[in-house]
Amino acid sequence: MRLFVALDIDAAIRERIAQFRDDMRALAPAVRWVGPETFHITLQFLGETTKLDEIQSALATVNAAPVSLSFRATGFFPTPQRARVFWVGIESDEHLQSLANAIGDALAPLGFKREQEVYHPHLTLARAGSGRPHSKPGDKVAPGLQPLRAQLEAMPQPEFGTMTAHEFILYQSTLTPQGSRYAKLATFPLR
Repeated sequence: MRLFVALDIDAAIRERIAQFRDDMRALAPAVRWVGPETFHITLQFLGETTKLDEIQSALATVNAAPVSLSFRATGFFPTPQRARVFWVGIESDEHLQSLANAIGDALAPLGFKREQEVYHPHLTLARAGSGRPHSKPGDKVAPGLQPLRAQLEAMPQPEFGTMTAHEFILYQSTLTPQGSRYAKLATFPLR
């Protein structure tokens, strides 16, 4: 099973982000746009594993507070000049980093390593190419994202709303030719 741990987002925020995504889609029709049904905030990617029962038991021990989240602004990874991913920014209180740390600590004894970089929450809206830019020599941005980037520079940064997450979720990810499909396997309360 291919697994990850994430936060879900409120329906009203999901709807506002989906509308924005639809408005931007015409500017970059050649990129792969993420469907709103798959919007989530990844806390830790686990990859392929057969340790489902052990993972669920470990996650049940996580003790963390609810997390306040604000969805605003957009950007590109790895940089605007070499953009391969278009995202919505997420601002949070200190509880998000604490939650990510607690999940990492709970899963470490099972052999899952946390990324060593500082956790930067975001919501992916689109990807250009297969993970590598397909730009022509001299291009600074993958061609599929250049018109989108130019339009966004002329717009005020969008605001999508604020929510409080009261649970985190263990998801299964199934890769299909139409993209990833996610299924909720277990939900864990934040208290």
